[in-house]
Amino acid sequence: MSLAPHPASIRLSDLPPGARGTVIGLNPTGVPDPQLLRRLGELGFLPGEPVQLMRRGPGGREPLAVQVGETFFALRQVEAQCVEVSPEAGMPRRSA
Repeated sequence: MSLAPHPASIRLSDLPPGARGTVIGLNPTGVPDPQLLRRLGELGFLPGEPVQLMRRGPGGREPLAVQVGETFFALRQVEAQCVEVSPEAGMPRRSA
């Protein structure tokens, strides 16, 4: 379940804390472990699912507390970088 980056998409890891979006798909670019994409899909990071970056760990780093659908997860930065999202309209974007 991979796709090319959508023009209006950003990575889940680039959402600011509290921001919401919708999962567009999973991007395999730079993924060190191919099983990672499968695991993310199994966890519910599927196209159309609502997602919110709740907060970041100490110092704005890992882990990232994320809600997808009705479920909460703690993700590593590398995992969150694989998830392409369409941010909610009017959301400020983090600079890369």
